[in-house]
Amino acid sequence: MKARTQFRAGKGYALDEDFAGKRLLGAATKAANKKLTAAQCKALDREETVALTAQIAECQSMLYAQRKKKVLLVLQGMDTSGKDGTVKAIFSNINPMGIRAVAFKGPTDIELAHDYLWRVHQHVPVKGEIAIFNRSHYEDVLITRVQDMIDKPECQRRYAQIRDFERMLSETGTVILKIFLHISKDEQRGRLQERLDDPDRQWKFDPNDIAQRKKWDGYQRVYETAIRETDADHAPWYVVPSNSKTQRNLVVATLLLETLQGMKLAYPPPDPKLSSFKVE
Repeated sequence: MKARTQFRAGKGYALDEDFAGKRLLGAATKAANKKLTAAQCKALDREETVALTAQIAECQSMLYAQRKKKVLLVLQGMDTSGKDGTVKAIFSNINPMGIRAVAFKGPTDIELAHDYLWRVHQHVPVKGEIAIFNRSHYEDVLITRVQDMIDKPECQRRYAQIRDFERMLSETGTVILKIFLHISKDEQRGRLQERLDDPDRQWKFDPNDIAQRKKWDGYQRVYETAIRETDADHAPWYVVPSNSKTQRNLVVATLLLETLQGMKLAYPPPDPKLSSFKVE
């Protein structure tokens, strides 16, 4: 089964806390590896992810050379779900000329003076590029809903606007894949505590994460609804179990590679006029 089928959310999707800890790809799922330890399976998964990123790099090179299509990878997830780590694991060895990562923080005063999609639209990928959104326009139907900044009718309007926005991107050559990095509440607790306990990582700790953690159930509900409302064949949602960082990276790399391979990329054909040209 293709990963794009296995991890596709679909319109009737319901978030499952237990799914966050599943291992559905990689060494641990292979019958031949039953005698391997968990550490050995993780090591094999890391090796497989590295091999996948090499294939992604080749596809990205062809995408950049063609300059016809664009790819938008949206990463969403609760705090500590690994959005930064996913970008580092999959794209650190890829030519930066055709990659652009954008982290969406709280909107500025200028951004708030425009419609909520204004700041997002200017960062969508150009031809030949893969753009990675670390958070995205979905924050405007997630945190805004949990914190009662918008009501249900406004949220429904925004779902419709997001659907139209993504359809427009798709119709103008952007291939979209949206990934929810799914961690459990207990796993988040452990990761937040690790940041507090490590002096070199305390800079990553934000006291607001604790305040948002108290609204965990609310966030799960709005994520589930947003995924249901905006999943489409041209802009699919995938839910990736992310309690295991190695499993998360392996699944995201697999999903991205399958998407790129489905685009049937190739280098531009050589120019016959240049085949006999000699540089003096």
